[in-house]
Amino acid sequence: MAIKCENISANKSKCNCTYEPCDKKGNCCACIHYHLSNNELPACAFPDEVEKSWDRSFSKFVDAQKKK
Repeated sequence: MAIKCENISANKSKCNCTYEPCDKKGNCCACIHYHLSNNELPACAFPDEVEKSWDRSFSKFVDAQKKK
């Protein structure tokens, strides 16, 4: 099911996802739905340096928050 988004252009400018073949960039609802269904968080939940690892796990998120 495709989720339509009215703000894709504005969202893309703020998206820190480095996974280039991603078809959900800018479509935050679809991105969040996809990652949560895989027990992950989207790139925007992570600092840029952590996001580059592509480890979107909840445990990686907690580790990143502890280092703040």
